[in-house]
Amino acid sequence: MNVLIIVDIQNDFCAGGALAVPQANDVIPVVNRLARRFANVVLTQDWHPPDHLSFASAHRGRRPYETVELDYGPQILWPDHCVQGSHGAEFHQDLEVPHAALILRKGFRREIDSYSAFYENDRRTPTGLTGYLRERGLNHIFLAGLAFDFCVRYSAEDARAEGFDVTVIEEACRGIDVDGSIAETRASFTRNGIELVG
Repeated sequence: MNVLIIVDIQNDFCAGGALAVPQANDVIPVVNRLARRFANVVLTQDWHPPDHLSFASAHRGRRPYETVELDYGPQILWPDHCVQGSHGAEFHQDLEVPHAALILRKGFRREIDSYSAFYENDRRTPTGLTGYLRERGLNHIFLAGLAFDFCVRYSAEDARAEGFDVTVIEEACRGIDVDGSIAETRASFTRNGIELVG
């Protein structure tokens, strides 16, 4: 059975947000139309504590988009975004997916970032989503949302590694493009057998 995973359609990733993805708002009506075609929908929500280690503000003298080494490897530093309980962390008001059965929060551990809906960035700590999908018999994952080259990419790669069929709907995504990350995402999808449509 099919499931649509909608990644991080939150205020801070949309126009005017702390980490706005270019043209992010354009995907919202596309995602709303898509969601109506799926009986099974999951939403992910970035949900950081105020002093999260992925924030440049947590590292003296560092700026957003620099890379540092953390315990689990390289980490791009971001502007403070999607802080727990903040307006920026809320889903965008135009997102209309009332039938979503699960909201999965990620990035809530201070010491580790989490792009993927399946694993934290240490690539070892699971979110529990794999078990949820398998128990419900959902084996073909369709992905939409923000950002194409980070949270959508990592979710797609991890879903494929877990044995799911994976389709990314490109017209329902937008990317940040840090140092060629959009081109690398497309190449990764080809290498890993992830279908990219639209």
